[in-house]
Amino acid sequence: MRLQLSVQYGVARAGLPAESALRRWAHAALTGLRRRRVTLGLRIVGMAESASLNSRFRRRRHPTNVLSFPFEAPPGTRSDLLGDLVICAPVVRREARTQRKTTDAHWAHMVIHGILHLRGYDHRKRQDALVMERMEIRLLKELGYANPYIQ
Repeated sequence: MRLQLSVQYGVARAGLPAESALRRWAHAALTGLRRRRVTLGLRIVGMAESASLNSRFRRRRHPTNVLSFPFEAPPGTRSDLLGDLVICAPVVRREARTQRKTTDAHWAHMVIHGILHLRGYDHRKRQDALVMERMEIRLLKELGYANPYIQ
């Protein structure tokens, strides 16, 4: 599969994962998707932008780790665009520290988690959450990271 990944930075790049790492994690999350090409947008933001988007689209007045915006092509058209992710760098750093994970492991988890949402997975119901978590655990293990749900 050919991946076109567009990364935008709303914060300074220092301390953020390299685009090659983001691409590797995205490829892992797309495993099994039957498409020849996929286009994804990824924006890395700070607290204010994350809080604003979370408030506008989820009615929650705080920043969050990752937001997923799936794209649906209009009826009768085709598009390679899967959607966009917005990841809040300060939240990811804080969560990694709090959960005693490496920042790379947590970034990988957030990219995979967000892309699984773009693919239609969710965790609103317990059974759906278990399916999504199992996929995350398997994909992260294949990338060399520990189970993110064990602290």
